[in-house]
Amino acid sequence: MTRRELAHWARQPVQVLVGLVFPVMLLLMFGYLVGGGREVTGDYLGYLVPGMLALTMAFGLESTMLAVTQDLNKGVIDRFRSMPMTNGAVLVGRSAADMLQSAAGLAVLIGVGHALGWRTHGGPAAFLGAVGLLLLFRFAMLWIGIHLALVAGKPELVQAVQILVWPVGFLSNAFAAPEAMPGWLGTAVQWNPMSQTATAVRDLFGGPGGEPGHVWAAVAWPLALLAVFLPLAVRRFGRLSA
Repeated sequence: MTRRELAHWARQPVQVLVGLVFPVMLLLMFGYLVGGGREVTGDYLGYLVPGMLALTMAFGLESTMLAVTQDLNKGVIDRFRSMPMTNGAVLVGRSAADMLQSAAGLAVLIGVGHALGWRTHGGPAAFLGAVGLLLLFRFAMLWIGIHLALVAGKPELVQAVQILVWPVGFLSNAFAAPEAMPGWLGTAVQWNPMSQTATAVRDLFGGPGGEPGHVWAAVAWPLALLAVFLPLAVRRFGRLSA
């Protein structure tokens, strides 16, 4: 199932390229056009890049959501049901392909950040730990997206459902410190799972905005989301294809 999804990349290279380039455009826009970073102590690029890495893991779910709904509406699932596989195999294959693309997107954005002058100061183990937290967060967001796609049921509804992801990305500390926000908003931003991941990643990278003790929350939030939405998605898929 994963090979099937990867084969689609060769037929849709523009979509893959856009997915890789869009986060780079956001990084350049906020780093050089918008700039700033109120209440950020130290190098703003060192604060922004980890936030952009976390934001990239939250966005770009629409391709996976569209693929799931298209399979449902084109009768592909009926053919899969005649094969010796579990219902979850279709979703797992789709998620595995998405994770590969997400890892590639991380590599591209890290490379661009390095070219702009961003550096990590936490050592190889901390670097790998930060990448692991980012991919864990992506995996959790992915299964939320898959479940929402199954609930939507039709490709034309995916865009409307995808809008629900935007508050998670922008009501976070990706671009600015919560201390620069109104009290109630700063509190909501600090509790945002993406903010927890971004703060933990900043700490592991040894950059500004990092705070020790957030790694556990950056692990607990995605695991809790997975515990809820992964079984929900598999159960929903089983009912739709029954």
